[in-house]
Amino acid sequence: MIKGFKEFISQGNVVDLAVGVVIGAAFGAVITSFVDDVLMAVIGAIFGKPNFNELTFELGNGVVYYGKFLTALLTFLLVAVAVYFFVVVPVNAMRNRKDKPEDELSNEEKMVQLLEQIANK
Repeated sequence: MIKGFKEFISQGNVVDLAVGVVIGAAFGAVITSFVDDVLMAVIGAIFGKPNFNELTFELGNGVVYYGKFLTALLTFLLVAVAVYFFVVVPVNAMRNRKDKPEDELSNEEKMVQLLEQIANK
C-alpha cells in the first residue's frame, strides 16, 4: 500500500496539479487585489463609492439587499475582464506566435508572388 502511494505521489500529474493549485491561488490573490484595490477604486471615483452594499429596499416586512448583489456582479465582471485581458489575450498571442512558422508567407505576400509569376509569363 505504501509503495502504491509513493508511485502515485511521484507521478508528474500529481506534482503538476499541486503546482497549478498553488500558482492559481497566488494568482487569484493578485487578481482580487487588482479588482478590489484598482478597478473598484476607479468605480468609486466615478460613482462616489466603490460598492453598492448599502442599497436596499423594503418588501413587506423584509429588506432586499440588492446592492450586495450588484457589488458581487460587478466584482465578477471585473475579475472576468482582468483575467481575459491579462491572461487569455497574452497567452493566445504567445500561442499564435509559437504556432505560426516564421518562414510562412502572409496571404498578401503569396498573392504578390503569384501576380508576379502571372505577369512574367
